[in-house]
Amino acid sequence: MHDLIEGVAQFRREVYPAKAELFARLATTHRPRTLFISCSDARVVPELITQSEPGELFVIRTAGNLVPAHAPGTDGVAASIEYAVAVLGVSDIVVCGHSACGAMTALAERHDLSGAPAVAVWLRHADASLARTGAAQDGRRVDALVRENVLAQLANLATHPSVARALAAGSVTLRGWVYDIRAGGIEELGTSRAASPTS
Repeated sequence: MHDLIEGVAQFRREVYPAKAELFARLATTHRPRTLFISCSDARVVPELITQSEPGELFVIRTAGNLVPAHAPGTDGVAASIEYAVAVLGVSDIVVCGHSACGAMTALAERHDLSGAPAVAVWLRHADASLARTGAAQDGRRVDALVRENVLAQLANLATHPSVARALAAGSVTLRGWVYDIRAGGIEELGTSRAASPTS
């Protein structure tokens, strides 16, 4: 296992000195340009995939990169989306799914999740995506579900008031990505940016 304490020591020794000026600026400034919503899977590292510096991405990670549609009440995902859009003013939102996603595999292959009831309830946010991929061949069903799920989460994002306002103002762009772990590539599924209304 990677020694986390040694990793911190190496960061302080080798990485921090080379970026000391950046960290000094970040100590008083937080202006990320992109909200990046990805799966919690340890193989998906947004900053590594995009080669972003500290401070450039505001990251939300959930099992299956799921974004529940806006609903009354509060939750951490909704609060983080609102903060990124309404307070930080991000100009791009990326929902990034990935190959071999455990959450999507569990749904596509109908795994028994009785031993993980919280996971089972959480994955219900992908029910519509699962229904839309019902006709896919078994070997391709996970891949199809990963893609359909990204598109569904983009639609869910647009139900959040802060995102809806930013789309109406033309100040944010939504992007759907699928990251291929083996090949290291990104497939872009589409973008949407609502234009400002004209009078």
